[in-house]
Amino acid sequence: MDVERRPGRRGRVALGPAGETGPVAEFARRLWELKRAAGDPSYDRMRDELGALASKSALSAAARGRQLPSWETTWEFVRVLAVGVLGQDEPAVLLEWRGAWEKAREPEAEAPGALAGSPGEVAARGSSPAGEPGFPARRRWAAYGLAAAVALVLVIALAFVFGGTPDEPAAAGDVSEFVADVTVPDGSAVAAGSRFTKTWELRNAGSVGWIGRYLVRSGSFGGPDQCRTPDRVPVPYTAPGEHVRISVDVQAPSAAGHCQVYWKMADSEGHLLLPDARAVFFSVRITP
Repeated sequence: MDVERRPGRRGRVALGPAGETGPVAEFARRLWELKRAAGDPSYDRMRDELGALASKSALSAAARGRQLPSWETTWEFVRVLAVGVLGQDEPAVLLEWRGAWEKAREPEAEAPGALAGSPGEVAARGSSPAGEPGFPARRRWAAYGLAAAVALVLVIALAFVFGGTPDEPAAAGDVSEFVADVTVPDGSAVAAGSRFTKTWELRNAGSVGWIGRYLVRSGSFGGPDQCRTPDRVPVPYTAPGEHVRISVDVQAPSAAGHCQVYWKMADSEGHLLLPDARAVFFSVRITP
């Protein structure tokens, strides 16, 4: 039984992997050590107070070592502890942990029944581990080596599918593609109380023209006063195959911390138009 009881704490307290061996168990031990270094917060606290976007069950399973967690779960586990609690540099943390996750994943990719193709091709087809509790299956690209990991920093704005139950199914041929962070790359430092403009470049990769569309704010990491923005910003008319730049004005909070805000494409009535597409977001460090 991988639990223990400690004086002054009620209920079961999860432990890391005990007797397991191998790359997945070693990766889980690293997650567990990070959790202990950050003061051993409960999984409830990691979600409710620290802002992890993965479920309690997914966070708990990640540190047990029985199955490699998806990269989405891993990053939420690491982000709130290494960056949010310990104050480590977000781009450096991202590169370190993405590399460790890829290393732990190598034997899994070689196992019978694994998806064929390069790591990037497998990730593009959607290679999140099946059956992971409490975290929806999401597609994400993978990268080997430093150059690919650096590229991940630039495109992580499309890392998460975010939002509730969609109001409208995606129309056939309606496809968006993230191109670049034009301004304020993720992990940028901005001064407390300052204003800045975040701009993304997207491409209409489908056969449906974008008319009367908006990016709507669909959630955030941090308190409601962290990084104030409009609730929605217009998407200029974009014909199939064209690129478009979309900007949002942001008011940084008055105190140092971290700010991450997600956006989804919707019509003028707020109905999500690409419910299965990844959300775009900006992620900045607020400095005194």
